[in-house]
Amino acid sequence: MNRGMGKVHKSTSYYVRLALKLVPRLATSPLRLLPGFLVIGAAKCGTTYLYCGLGRHPSIAPALRKEVYFYDRTFRRGLAWYRAFFPTVLERFHARQILEKPLITGEATPSYLFHPHAPKRVFETIPGVKLIALLRNPVDRAYSFYHQQFRRGIETLSFEEAVEREEERLSGELDKMLSDGGYFSFNRQNYSYLARGIYVDQLKNWTGLFPKRQLLVLSSERMFGDPYDSFKRVHQFLGLPGWEPNGYEKRHVGTFSPMDAETRERLVEYFRPHNRRLYDFLGVDLDWDR
Repeated sequence: MNRGMGKVHKSTSYYVRLALKLVPRLATSPLRLLPGFLVIGAAKCGTTYLYCGLGRHPSIAPALRKEVYFYDRTFRRGLAWYRAFFPTVLERFHARQILEKPLITGEATPSYLFHPHAPKRVFETIPGVKLIALLRNPVDRAYSFYHQQFRRGIETLSFEEAVEREEERLSGELDKMLSDGGYFSFNRQNYSYLARGIYVDQLKNWTGLFPKRQLLVLSSERMFGDPYDSFKRVHQFLGLPGWEPNGYEKRHVGTFSPMDAETRERLVEYFRPHNRRLYDFLGVDLDWDR
């Protein structure tokens, strides 16, 4: 059996269950909120950990699912469909008037950061939304993403071969996406090991539309090293009252063999100029160049 077949069947079953949950919520869609924040990426940087931690705050009502994929894959379904994932205005009213606390909602789709149409679509529908980008050393991110794809049966090459063939696999795909807003690029979605790690260009696509005050950029390494400080920064960014849970548990930790030292050195050099541009853009050195 193909290594990816079990994943396909599981995904199909999941989406059937999701559709059954959405049907009754669509009837109340006009009464549902749009997100006040989006975690836009990046993939394999700890967005699940971040979103689950945010969902524990008493003033944050999570979406029906963490990753909605609206602004990249399903935008054609419209805002009524999107609203069905979020709580109602009545829930917000109850929180404000009865519980005397604010209430916001949001979702986390890590592919938004990398998608060429997502910034404009978000800006046209929720221009006041707060944006959160979580970034990880791009060398580690690429290796983690590769192992995820390999486990899923999507990737069959070695890491070194996959990196070597990335430019060939992605050739022309961005142009197709730019010329056709409905085009889904399988290759760009699944084989973008290096391209997704050039964060500065992706962030500039967002700040070309949104003011920088609406964007918070976090380091994955610093978040896992000091989660209390990172979550405090996010809560302040979202305008929420201070709150600390009993503890933050690390989730979705992948285990795999270390990267070949020569390969790592080569990738560190590849990303070095892009990281320097990112540090200049952020005004902070994330210390990824060692």
